[in-house]
Amino acid sequence: MRVALFVTCVNDAVYPSTGIAVVKLLERLGVAVDFPAGQTCCGQPQYNSGYREQARRLARRTAAAFADHRHVVVPSGSCAAMVRTHYARLGEPGLAPRVLELSEFLVDVLGVTDVGAYFPHRVAYHPSCHGLRLLGLGERPRRLLAAVRGLELVEQRGAEECCGFGGAFAVKNPDVSVAMGRDRVDAVREAGAEVLCGADNSCLMHLDGVARARTAGASAAAGPRTVHLAEILASTEEEPLR
Repeated sequence: MRVALFVTCVNDAVYPSTGIAVVKLLERLGVAVDFPAGQTCCGQPQYNSGYREQARRLARRTAAAFADHRHVVVPSGSCAAMVRTHYARLGEPGLAPRVLELSEFLVDVLGVTDVGAYFPHRVAYHPSCHGLRLLGLGERPRRLLAAVRGLELVEQRGAEECCGFGGAFAVKNPDVSVAMGRDRVDAVREAGAEVLCGADNSCLMHLDGVARARTAGASAAAGPRTVHLAEILASTEEEPLR
């Protein structure tokens, strides 16, 4: 099987290790991965800010970049939800059925939950809003994490509450955004998790910033460390995530 990777802006610019992890994981599972060079932003920031014509141009470019691929895998519930939910409103509905968030592709298309991963840590999972509410990822990410050797999946209070990022929301409402992030970080610490895992690096970036601010001057062990789902699933005993 051959798929295309839609890496997304945040991963490409800030978290390239996530894109590398997706390729490593999929190739380990026997999937060939293409990376269309024409891909760029999905248009979500523009769409959410009311710049519909600019978002429409990006939607057209994205649809053209992935026109030849049956499956487009996205390590971001947020960007996958943008394509699946809003591209039709921008006049580009054709790409939507072929776009799958990573956990959807693994569980629904490949039919696997045990991907041969090894990650000996206590992990809490944060189900970001777009993946939870727009894509309906449900238990897919948790099922994948539960099958990772050495990993202890711990529950946190209010796990399904928003972290407060929301893209432009964090810029327009910084005090509320930070307060929401603090509540999530506190819940993860109360659960005793070493690692906070998610399927959206934008949310993890926000939570990591909040966690670092709350532990300024304190031990780095105060954590939690934020790690994308793909990087945990790509980790093995032979090549562990550092």
